[in-house]
Amino acid sequence: MPAASREPDPEAPRAGRREWAALVVLMLPVLLISIDNTVLSFALPEIAAELRPSAAGQLWIVDIYPLVLAGLLVAMGNLGDRYGRRRMLLIGASGFGVVSALAAVAPDGAWLVAARALLGVFGAMLMPSTLSLLRSLFLDRRQRRLAIAIWATGFSVGSAIGPVVGGVLLEHFWWGSVFLIAVPVLLPLLVLAPILIRESRDPEPGPIDAAGIALSMAALAPVVFAIKHVATEGIDPLAIALAAIGVVAGALFVRRMRRRPNPMLDVGLFAVPAFGGGVVINLVSVFSLVGFLFFATQHLQLVVGLSPLDAAIALAPGVVTMIASGLLAVVLVKRIRPAFVIAGALSISLAAYVVMAITGGDAGTGPVVLAFALLGLGIGTAETLSNDLIIASVPPAKAGAASAVSETAYELGAVLGTAVLGSVLAAAYRSSLEIPAGIGAEDAAAARETLAAAGEAAERVGGAEGAVLLESARHAFDSGVLSTSLVGAALMALAVTISLVVLRRVRA
Repeated sequence: MPAASREPDPEAPRAGRREWAALVVLMLPVLLISIDNTVLSFALPEIAAELRPSAAGQLWIVDIYPLVLAGLLVAMGNLGDRYGRRRMLLIGASGFGVVSALAAVAPDGAWLVAARALLGVFGAMLMPSTLSLLRSLFLDRRQRRLAIAIWATGFSVGSAIGPVVGGVLLEHFWWGSVFLIAVPVLLPLLVLAPILIRESRDPEPGPIDAAGIALSMAALAPVVFAIKHVATEGIDPLAIALAAIGVVAGALFVRRMRRRPNPMLDVGLFAVPAFGGGVVINLVSVFSLVGFLFFATQHLQLVVGLSPLDAAIALAPGVVTMIASGLLAVVLVKRIRPAFVIAGALSISLAAYVVMAITGGDAGTGPVVLAFALLGLGIGTAETLSNDLIIASVPPAKAGAASAVSETAYELGAVLGTAVLGSVLAAAYRSSLEIPAGIGAEDAAAARETLAAAGEAAERVGGAEGAVLLESARHAFDSGVLSTSLVGAALMALAVTISLVVLRRVRA
């Protein structure tokens, strides 16, 4: 029987001030990683203007970090179980801080992509450790559920305040400042974690499964790369080959895990409704959030014309609803089964995409603000409960591997949200853009790449022709609103169905 359905053990020692203080410290990397997934959306226009990456390069700047992180999470979670979760946390924090400083001074797009890839490596060390360490800090099950709920709310808070932080920084500093957030956030962690957090590891880890680690990476990265490639270049032999590699590696990984006496990941957990359903809900929630922000942040700045700070303020209601709904979920699930709470929450997120679909290309500030508030209300609830279900369904010794699965779903959702909805948006932009007569070939080619590049081209051309080019680019960008909104709404409807079917018997 999954741990989520058992009654609390009255003999388990209760956490004291030290453990709750440790929870605050463990919230720091959670906030940082989730902020990092959304703050870059606000900096993207300035990065595009200064570094001038291609449309594919722009997507890689956003996607390479969660792609690498997702590919390594299972491996790093397993290594943390074996060698020490606190040790992995401290190594990840140190590396993340150093590489963040290097990313802030990137002279070109290639440097930034490489730095983001390294951030993915160290980020993969951070995230499984935070959630799995909660299992050793909070032995009383009721306290642990509250701690996990607070931890999960940190994801929602970080994702929500990312745009606000980005807006404030970009209003006063250069785009590299969004990467320097890591330094002041991680310094307290490096100082306090050795004092407040005891080392924790799997007492019977078994031998290192190098082949399993390699297969877990080979199963995730090629599939995500194939999806990105199809979205930008269409279906071709490369995309088919990458997808095939990922599928074959995934099948071999599952087969290997089933045959090993002490596997790095018990794939049988996916048959447990609370675990499997929680993973899917986590992935879909982040997909919808990051995909929406990819469009909304550019729309508010480059189409409506708001400054980064004003755009962040416009999204503030969504921040409030996301935080509030994450905390409210803990109360609601005491009286209502998780399936119905999650389904209701995701239905509200579906309504957010309906608002955008109805307003279409005429979406100004108001519809975007309303839609993000509705989206935040649903996502805050769904993410809190899905993470709680995942970690409560596994034995404490395997907390690192289970946490890694939860984080993999989160990062995979971030990749797919940007890759799928971002690519749909890019395709609609290119097909709808009309280049006015008299625009040079070089400026026309730049304008077809991204909306930010079109703005630069329009400024170079100047006069009436430049104004017409800019207006055409803005209209073309917003023409993708309907397509992306329909994809997002369909995905939310699927998630509602999954939660009602898979989680219907799961109790809090």
